[in-house]
Amino acid sequence: MEEVNQTVVSEFIILGLCNSWELQAFLLLIFSSLYLITILGNIFIALLITADLHLHSPMYFLLANLSFIDFCLSSVITPKMITDFLKENKTISFGGCMCQIFFGHFFGGGEMILLVSMAYDRYVAICKPLHYSSIMDRQKCTGLVMTSWITGFVHSISQLALIIKLPFCGRRELDSFFCDIPLVIRLACMDTYSLEMLINADSGVLATICFILLLLSYFYILLTVRLHSKEGASKALSTCTAHITVVVLFFGPCIFIYLWPLHITWVDKFLAVFYAVITPVLNPAIYTLRNKEIKNAIQRLRC
Repeated sequence: MEEVNQTVVSEFIILGLCNSWELQAFLLLIFSSLYLITILGNIFIALLITADLHLHSPMYFLLANLSFIDFCLSSVITPKMITDFLKENKTISFGGCMCQIFFGHFFGGGEMILLVSMAYDRYVAICKPLHYSSIMDRQKCTGLVMTSWITGFVHSISQLALIIKLPFCGRRELDSFFCDIPLVIRLACMDTYSLEMLINADSGVLATICFILLLLSYFYILLTVRLHSKEGASKALSTCTAHITVVVLFFGPCIFIYLWPLHITWVDKFLAVFYAVITPVLNPAIYTLRNKEIKNAIQRLRC
């Protein structure tokens, strides 16, 4: 009985996105380019906000932290996926798999809370402008960022604690391009139905609550702007639509995979690419490069 409970699988086999070498070569070029853009874009935004005194405000403080989290989140999954395109036998050690799960949920959970914090910041700025400076002071901003990191850590460690002691003694093929809990848990040598429900509820409920809070905040922002200015409403609608697009691309796959796990492999892979690779690329463009003050800061940098 003691032997059965021991983990005897030292590594997992990753099947990847596809089997075709031609398609893998094409995807290698695409994802390498996207990863390079993600890294350079997010680092540039974080450094620009830190260096430019005109951007030392609550909104940009939160944006700088978002860029840092996106940099970390993309680095958890994408480099391994890129190097695997060059390998015929794609494997990941048990420890590497657990690390990928931990940091993926750590940064992913933290980003969810940070996006809600950013929406709250915009809500206060637009709906309660006279009280903005007193509500969004330095202490509140630091508290919001710390809350995002702490929530991400608690969420991640609770997920990891549930699966790290599972017995893996037979199957070891992961039909994906990275390690994630729904995939790994199916390989355990025991009935994991109840555990799957618990883990899916944990991740799914967190994503759903954050998603609803984000939509509510944007709804109130648009409603407030519309009541005060029709011209401002059009501009706010354009901005909020761009933000909501990124939010849907990030939260949608998470909610679908965890709350409605249909176990359709190609769908799971397609959705995972969005929140692991595409969203970290879009965030700098949507949240910052469209912003007038960021453009002015770039101009000052050139001068």
